[in-house]
Amino acid sequence: MSSIIQLLPDHVANQIAAGEVVQRPASVVKELLENAVDAQATEIKLLIKEAGKALVQVIDNGIGMSVTDARMCFERHATSKIRLAEDLFQLNTKGFRGEALASIAAIAYVELKTRQNNDQLGTQIVIEGSKIVSQQPTVTPQGTSIAVKNLFFNIPARRNFLKSDVVENKHIIDEFQRVVLAHPNIHFFLYVNGSEVYNLPAGNLRQRIVAVFSGKMNERILPLQEHTEVVGINGFIGKPEFAKKSRTEQFLFVNDRFIKSGYLHHAIMGGFEGLIREGLQPSYFIYLQIDPKHLDINIHPTKTEIKFDDEHTIYAILRSAVKHCLGQFKVAPALDFEKDPSLETPYELYGKEVSIPTIQVDPNFNPFGEAPKQQRGTSSYYKGPEPAWKALYTDLPNDLPVIEAEFVPSQTNLFESTRVETEFAQVQQLFNKYVLAKTANGLLIVDQNRAHQRILYEDFLKNITVTKGFSQQLLFPIEMHLSGPKKMLFDDMKDALYHIGFQFDTTNSDGVISILGIPPLIQESDAEDVINQLITVISEGSVSDAFDLNDKIAKSLAMSVAVRNGQSLSQSELESILQRLFSCMDSTVSPFGKPIQYTFTQEELDRKFTL
Repeated sequence: MSSIIQLLPDHVANQIAAGEVVQRPASVVKELLENAVDAQATEIKLLIKEAGKALVQVIDNGIGMSVTDARMCFERHATSKIRLAEDLFQLNTKGFRGEALASIAAIAYVELKTRQNNDQLGTQIVIEGSKIVSQQPTVTPQGTSIAVKNLFFNIPARRNFLKSDVVENKHIIDEFQRVVLAHPNIHFFLYVNGSEVYNLPAGNLRQRIVAVFSGKMNERILPLQEHTEVVGINGFIGKPEFAKKSRTEQFLFVNDRFIKSGYLHHAIMGGFEGLIREGLQPSYFIYLQIDPKHLDINIHPTKTEIKFDDEHTIYAILRSAVKHCLGQFKVAPALDFEKDPSLETPYELYGKEVSIPTIQVDPNFNPFGEAPKQQRGTSSYYKGPEPAWKALYTDLPNDLPVIEAEFVPSQTNLFESTRVETEFAQVQQLFNKYVLAKTANGLLIVDQNRAHQRILYEDFLKNITVTKGFSQQLLFPIEMHLSGPKKMLFDDMKDALYHIGFQFDTTNSDGVISILGIPPLIQESDAEDVINQLITVISEGSVSDAFDLNDKIAKSLAMSVAVRNGQSLSQSELESILQRLFSCMDSTVSPFGKPIQYTFTQEELDRKFTL
């Protein structure tokens, strides 16, 4: 029997190893950005084309590489941060160059340009699928530029499994945000398909958070700081009243490295206990500083999961720090049972001068005297002249002509036919939630919210794909400020919103858009919230193609606009819901797959009363 086990060729082994490190274009972004940070760069540019499938390029002004380092960084098992096995537990950097570049070069076209400060010429290396095509001197600025083109060109199966550009861009922006929030002292740029999405100058942590998540974030966060022998904690946490359903604004760093830890997240949520409703998530940007010898960061290839040798102590300290921060800024309620409420100054009297009370006495007042005439049966409050209209009815002559008018009975029969004629009889509303109707088959019960969702969903989807919906022009445009990634998502769904009935002016600068028109079903006061909710839904979900994007937009709008449970409806509105529901393509389930209606037959009702 022949041997079964054999050694893999180098190019096959490189491609398999690359699959562990490079899962999607965002993985390349993470590695290249971290390399540029450790190259002591003060300015880093990230360029993306076609969601990273065509190009991922990082340009920095760091220390650059020598000719030998430029060649060695693409070799397998080459690294700049490990010399001995013990170094795995003393890591203070993310890695200058090496190891990951070999995996990236195995599945893409890579062009490297680099030059050190003291060299007159730099080095250019071109690699195609682990094969070095050329290496030559070149004129290039100080620093390093790495361009990764046609990712997964030699692994078409992996390329076919990539998601849509919207999803891949979202993952890229997530990785970009994690790096820029960990290093606010570096100037970062992000360009997507030639458009500038982020321009983040160097500054402090608060300035970086505000620049990434728009100016409103400045008033929504509280500073957090706690230092102990075990761990140092600093950063910011969001105020409880601004908690959201999504976790897009939750960042936890250990030694300036982004991590995911459900255990520490539970500690942070414990600090907010009793201050936010169930299902909502607070914002936080928390940075932990721990001695590297107490960490193990190599339990996961992406290094986003970490083990602590004393995680229980860190849990308790982090939870207490969050509680202390909320109490320090008077966000959490404080109870003092020894305080005497009678000694507290009322809130409305703060800052007012104390004045001696005075008593006004009428020396001529006689309690046995006759009351003034104006107080007898007439009001003394109005002392002005007689109203002018009274003069119209005074001194009228008695011989005014009498005008006879012909009586025309009101034609009420013109409106008798406006009532909606349906096949349903005796339509009623129950608990302001269900619509009841007697049908030939029995008693029909319809959930009004889900029914209206189905009606609106099919209407919105028809407007997007077939006929354009109506638009209601606004007297005063509504201005919205969208940050970089939100502006990208808005541009992706702008055409669909236009067909639904929205009208925009996007010629403003700094990510400001003006809403000029809205669909008739949407209130003017809700327009901005509806669009923000749409952006959140698209950013948190996976979108495979254009139809999937339109479907999610229609579902989100239907959920936002539909009548709520608990809302009282008129008789005509109840009949209209039933009539429009049974005109839908599917009247049995809502757009989210939940049942809309149920019919109780006479047999079912009879069984309820059978002994």
